[in-house]
Amino acid sequence: MELSSGGRKARRFFVGFSTLRAKTAEDRTLLEMLDPVAESQGLSIVRLRLMGGNTRRLQVMAERPDDHDIAIEQCARLSRAFSEILDAADPISGEYTLEVSSPGIDRPLTRLEDFVTWEGYEARLELDRLADGRKRFKGALAGVEDGNVAIDLEDDDATTLVPFDWIVEAKLVLTDELLKKGAEQRALRLAAEANEDQTQSDPEEDEA
Repeated sequence: MELSSGGRKARRFFVGFSTLRAKTAEDRTLLEMLDPVAESQGLSIVRLRLMGGNTRRLQVMAERPDDHDIAIEQCARLSRAFSEILDAADPISGEYTLEVSSPGIDRPLTRLEDFVTWEGYEARLELDRLADGRKRFKGALAGVEDGNVAIDLEDDDATTLVPFDWIVEAKLVLTDELLKKGAEQRALRLAAEANEDQTQSDPEEDEA
């Protein structure tokens, strides 16, 4: 895989288990339970977090795999489907609220393929250990290679390869380019929803 143009030298760290989609053991149990539910609706879970507090909050970010977006109606349907499974299995002790949402424009990056999908966009990475004397990196994503995330850092001429398994937080940076893409996605989604509403409201051709 060619990491970058112009003959840039790639600096490689090394290479292990990612906690980006589900951080704790309880999160992972819930993710295993809810992943098939999302997939049955043609959706994928980007990230799941069960957060603490007086009333715990189960936050699930989901998207359509084709355009990495999700409509409000799809969130509502997915939330109802999740609730049925969770009510039956009762895997969470005590009271909690369920929140199903899109990943947002400056979305978290939780799967290796996310770093390919959003190649060229600026991102921030945080590692679970020091690499080259630091844990935080910022730069333009440059794809993946052999389980490593390639990133062109702001302050380095080399393309750096960071082990995916070392990353504990990764998120796109809100730039003008990303905002433009987000606006384009919203426009496409609204157009598709309008077409669907029109189709549903039109009378059947074979009706008298």
